[in-house]
Amino acid sequence: MSLGRAVVSKQDRLAGTQLSSVCVFCGSAPGRDPRFVETARDTGALLARRGLTLVYGGGHIGMMGALADAALAAGGRVIGVIPRQLMRPEGAHPSLSELIVVDSMHQRKQLMADRADGFLVLPGGYGTLDETFEMLTWLQLGLQRKPLALVNVGGYFDPLLHWIQHAVDSGFVAADQARLLRPAATPEAALSQLEPVA
Repeated sequence: MSLGRAVVSKQDRLAGTQLSSVCVFCGSAPGRDPRFVETARDTGALLARRGLTLVYGGGHIGMMGALADAALAAGGRVIGVIPRQLMRPEGAHPSLSELIVVDSMHQRKQLMADRADGFLVLPGGYGTLDETFEMLTWLQLGLQRKPLALVNVGGYFDPLLHWIQHAVDSGFVAADQARLLRPAATPEAALSQLEPVA
């Protein structure tokens, strides 16, 4: 079965139900603004308080580590998915509810997508944007129906949001598709936007 079909069928089964798991994309570095790590901690704790399983990249450092540590400390369930080649650089978290080791970055994204009902995006670099835009592209093409919300900490994603509008103005992205990535100022506001896509 193809990934696209697997994701759509899972979302179809979830239609009309509440979220049970959320995948969070974020950096394996802490970033220079202390608000980045603070927001990662807030997000992890929020998901745990809401009874939502956290699915993430499995790392133990930077924002990823802060996210997982906070969720675990609040009694949450945390599933990490990490490629074998990143076990050393990202330092797989030793205390997760479940750690899944895969053979490639593609498998990581596929498994995280299949295990989650929606996606939150926190500040990060190339890897975070790669994950975000793959899920966004699947949503645009109808390969999945799981929503994405972006936590725009301190305006970090303002340039990205401006670029998306530029792509709309330039005729490469339809206006309705630009709204598939939903920006919010806080994790709470972003989580409230993870409603099923019609």
